[in-house]
Amino acid sequence: MRCGLIAKKLGMTRVFSEDGQHVPVTVLEVENCQVVAHRKSDTHGYNAMQIGVGTAKVKNVSKAMRGHYAKANVTPKMKLAEFRIEEDGFVDLGSEITVDHFVASQMVDVAATSIGKGFAGAMKRHNFGGMRATHGVSVSHRAHGSTGQCQDPGRVFKGKKMAGHMGATRVTTQNLSVVSTDVDRGLILVRGAVPGSKGAWVFVSDAVKKSRPEDAPYPAAVRAVEAAPAAVEEAPATDASAEE
Repeated sequence: MRCGLIAKKLGMTRVFSEDGQHVPVTVLEVENCQVVAHRKSDTHGYNAMQIGVGTAKVKNVSKAMRGHYAKANVTPKMKLAEFRIEEDGFVDLGSEITVDHFVASQMVDVAATSIGKGFAGAMKRHNFGGMRATHGVSVSHRAHGSTGQCQDPGRVFKGKKMAGHMGATRVTTQNLSVVSTDVDRGLILVRGAVPGSKGAWVFVSDAVKKSRPEDAPYPAAVRAVEAAPAAVEEAPATDASAEE
């Protein structure tokens, strides 16, 4: 079990495969994803990493959260989330996880808040068939029909599918395929549709129902820190008197 990534949904486009077939993909952007905190079993009761993405204005961050970010030596983040990991899956605080954390053709699960639809009827919300178009039915063509029973039990069971608020709930789409990644621009192309509106935060993690590819980096793909240039050795000063 590895750590996941927080990404921003940019929208949908398509790419072409080698045989000329077009593949519909959703573009996800990962911006400056860093490890903010560790959650260890001996202290918190479970193993997880808290990661953050984006950059928030300091004036919009509380004093307590400023200290939380300062402890990891990272800039304030726009979005935080925790991902459960194995005991040996920790990465150093402040490390930046890149999009090549996922490899091409890997299956991932994507979770996000779905688009809100407002108040919807039973046909739209639960795919009911509705009532007859004729034979005595009038006005109630899209009604959901009877909801209860007889005198026993004499009530409507909890969870009965009826009209109500639709959307705006956490949705997880499983087993989506990663088409490709772009490390320079921080993009992940995922085949198919992803829940959420444009600009929404989505949480991408390894698929729980599929095995992780062998070439996927473990515990994570961390951006290498560029080494500082070596100091140029100065030539020893020459003695002017010796030259004369």
